[in-house]
Amino acid sequence: MKIEQKKYSDSNGWETFRNDQVEAEVYDLVIAFGSSALLGNQDLYDGIRKCYPNAHILMNTTSGEILDTQVSDETVSLTAIAFEKTTIKTAVVRIEEMANSYEAGRALAKMLDTTQLKNVFVIADGQLVNGSEMVIGLQQHLPEGTIITGGLAGDGTRFKSTLVGLNETPTEGKIVIVGFYGHNLSISYGSVGGWDSFGPERLITRAKANVLYELDGKPALDIYKMYLGESARELPGSGLIFPLSIRMANSNDAVVRTILGINEEDRSVTFAGNMPEGSYARLMKANIDRLIEGASDAAQNSVKNILKKPDLALLISCVGRKIVLDQRIEEEVEVVRSIYGTDTAISGFYSYGEIAPLLNQVKCELHNQTMTVTTFSES
Repeated sequence: MKIEQKKYSDSNGWETFRNDQVEAEVYDLVIAFGSSALLGNQDLYDGIRKCYPNAHILMNTTSGEILDTQVSDETVSLTAIAFEKTTIKTAVVRIEEMANSYEAGRALAKMLDTTQLKNVFVIADGQLVNGSEMVIGLQQHLPEGTIITGGLAGDGTRFKSTLVGLNETPTEGKIVIVGFYGHNLSISYGSVGGWDSFGPERLITRAKANVLYELDGKPALDIYKMYLGESARELPGSGLIFPLSIRMANSNDAVVRTILGINEEDRSVTFAGNMPEGSYARLMKANIDRLIEGASDAAQNSVKNILKKPDLALLISCVGRKIVLDQRIEEEVEVVRSIYGTDTAISGFYSYGEIAPLLNQVKCELHNQTMTVTTFSES
């Protein structure tokens, strides 16, 4: 695997971070994570296409770009990959042409050849797509054991418009998948939050999709406000630092859910992923050192069963973590670098939702407020 990495900003233009010295025509895949202002520019896409004429080009907007150990805003983080023994296939749908997000996932799964399929990397519009339903659609229609990872595109802290594109300038409403094939490719993953729980677990007694109406038979918004105290006046924004953990009955595994909005009339709370009735919810709060430790744990989990350090690591973390960590944000990337060493290429972005299996599982989940890592190695 050969890799080239570049960073673009209006002030400095293109800066090269890594160049494995192969011809531009050889690159198979280009992944570009960037700000809405930059990625919505046709000239930027045209320039990337000119540089990598034969590559599939995946682009999406973010709430912050990761390249090596740098975390930036209003830039483009570009990684070009030339595989030696791996093949890829891509597909795209528009959510407006699908009945719902589940059907979009199903349709995308059907577009891929499943022979020797190792990993499906998915990027979806972070505003218009229900990530939970999309993941279910993908998972139910891909071969058992297929590793699914990826994330939901971001838009800073604006939450207005997220853009995704495949071989064209990104636009709203798209979902793109990349399928990776071949026996010589090794895929690993890790996902850890690092938030501290507080208060009792409460039963989700009424919910529909990602809208939570009642906990223990009481209005969800009232319970949220009771625990948040003065921070309740800043909802839904303060919800980014007070997410919920969701645990299914008869399971010890939990996923994290972030607030997207509140409804004062029906006292409901809308989250970035589904809130299944009969599961248990518990409030969480930030602990900066634990968040950074969580990023380290995610990286360690991704390499504990592989023999060599990965060639490439794609990091997708949450905008909520970025807000909480603030000036210490690069520390969660630096601890990942310390696990992989200097030879692994690192790229990624801050998202509106992270997609990866839970620890020691293959079943994929939509996460919030979580550092997820996908690593790629060729043998």
